[in-house]
Amino acid sequence: IIYHQNAFVNKFLKVFLKKIKVLEMWRRIWYNADMIKTNRKIVSAMHRAIVDYEMLADGDKVAVGVSGGKDSLTLLASLAQYRRQVKYHFEIVAVAVDIFGNTDFEEIQKFCDELGVPLHIVRTEINKIVFDVRKEKNPCSLCANLRRGSLNNAAKELGCNKVALGHHADDLVETFFMCVAKENRLSTFWPKTYLSRIDLHLIRPMIYVWENAILESAKDYPVLFNPCKADKTSQRAQTKNILANLEKQVPNFKQALHAAICKTERYNLFDKIKK
Repeated sequence: IIYHQNAFVNKFLKVFLKKIKVLEMWRRIWYNADMIKTNRKIVSAMHRAIVDYEMLADGDKVAVGVSGGKDSLTLLASLAQYRRQVKYHFEIVAVAVDIFGNTDFEEIQKFCDELGVPLHIVRTEINKIVFDVRKEKNPCSLCANLRRGSLNNAAKELGCNKVALGHHADDLVETFFMCVAKENRLSTFWPKTYLSRIDLHLIRPMIYVWENAILESAKDYPVLFNPCKADKTSQRAQTKNILANLEKQVPNFKQALHAAICKTERYNLFDKIKK
């Protein structure tokens, strides 16, 4: 509290400080209401995916995989906002799998606190196993499997029945393209998958959200630097470049491929041939 001998100055200071408090109150309200500036279009697209594939229900407890990257932070913020909008109740807990064992999650903790979401950190030596022990030439697949296993185990320990992953529309198209080019099959990940062995549902609420929207939304998020040795050199990174070049020749190619994947009623492949 500030007091001044001059009555006029003292009155001015009181009014000024009162207005500052009001402005701070509205700043906090807006900050939370806009979920740390998360794009409303992302939440809308996420809602469509959740409804289309019945991803969430009343009473769910969802473990959100948080790597510290733009995708997972956008997913977390969007789900936190979505939780306030829907009429049914579900819980959220952020789970960060530390593949290096010593990552500083202080800024992520602050981010979660602002969202009102608890953060659970799982320390592992996945990076050491993949690069030093196994010495994988194509490490992404093994790393992903180990991270997924750690995330799923943590989810079960926390009493969660669902795990939310931050895969988006670009990931869906890129995975499909890689399966065709590398594995000679028409396949990609599903919006919702049930893991019967551990009784968990995997959900991907951002399959209708494009990466450019996430980049715009996450520019003010505390995104962690990715020190992975395979970053920017993986098969996915190469596929991303191929698709970017295709888009120059065929505008909206990714959107067309995404629609072809999601609109199952338009499928016309050999499995429909009557024998």
